[in-house]
Parts: sequence; structure tokens; C-alpha cells
Amino acid sequence: MSSFRNPRVLSRKAHRWGAITVAAPFVVVIATGILLQLKKEWSWVQPTEQRGAGTVPVVGLERVLAVAQSVPEAGIRTWADIDRVDLRPAKGIMKITSQSQWEIQVDSETGAVLHSAYRRSDWLESLHDGSWFHPQAKLWVFLPAGVIVFILWLTGIYLWLLPIQTRRRRARLLAVGGGGPGRRSDRTARATSYTA
Repeated sequence: MSSFRNPRVLSRKAHRWGAITVAAPFVVVIATGILLQLKKEWSWVQPTEQRGAGTVPVVGLERVLAVAQSVPEAGIRTWADIDRVDLRPAKGIMKITSQSQWEIQVDSETGAVLHSAYRRSDWLESLHDGSWFHPQAKLWVFLPAGVIVFILWLTGIYLWLLPIQTRRRRARLLAVGGGGPGRRSDRTARATSYTA
């Protein structure tokens, strides 16, 4: 039988070459995924969220820009230097993230700076999906790697189930054959002794 027609051989080959193909991007996905799972627990990944004085945002946009400009590490001079402003009414804060990924947490009621630190979670997310390497790496390297990992999972399950299925089939054949080849040979030996 050709190796291309034998599902066991085909699964092993797909498993081996698939693992080699996706090794580098998959290590990046695993490492960054572990770090991103810890982003709320580890301030090195993402600054710890503070709590503001109230839950109703009062601070205007002009004040937001002025507060952002007051933190020299963020390097913000104009709105062009701000990547985004994230409003969290339930916690009473506004998160201002600069283009350089510096995060400033501002009390949305008083305008006071509550916390200021470098934010690595966005960089880790861009590594995780491959866009940090090149805009097209996301679709042409990391997406195919994800598909190959899914195929590895399928072939791995098949290769794990194969011995179980083989043992069950062998047990059924032995049960149908009257106890298996050992008993048949015993019967043959007894028949030979009677005729002698």
C-alpha cells in the first residue's frame, strides 16, 4: 500500500513536517500567550489599574491633553502623539496611551494623574498575532501556522486513538474466533494426539 493511502503513515508525516514548519512562530505564540494571560497580575506586562474618586467622567478633552503633556516620559505634545484614550467609568479613570506605549491613568473626575508606566501588553499582542514582524506576517505566516497546529492536533488525536482502536478490533476478532489462535492450536494438538 502506498504511504499516501495509509492514513497512519500520512498522519505521522503530516505531524512531523507540520511541527518543523510551525516551530518558530508557534514558540512566539506560546511565549507571548503566557505573558498576556498574566497581564492583569503582572504590572511589567500591563500597569495595574487604579481607581478614581467617582464614576461620572467630568474631565474635558482639553484637560486630558494638558495632563498627558505634564508627564515627560510619555513624550506627548499634541493629539498626534496619543494612540488612544480609554474611558473606564466604573473605575473612575481614563487611560491615555501614547504612541510610544506609555500609559497615563487619570482620575476622570478630578483630572489627577493616578499612575504612569510603560505598557508592554500591546507590543506583546502584536508579537502574538505576528503583525509586529510585518503587516502581512499576520495572514501569511501566523494564520497558516495556526491552521497547521490545528491539523497537528487532529493527526495527534488520530495517532493516539489508533492503538486503542487496534486493540479493540483485535479483541473482537479473538472473541469471534473462539478465543484466539492459542486455543485453536491447542485443539489441533489434542486432535493429533487422538488420531495417533
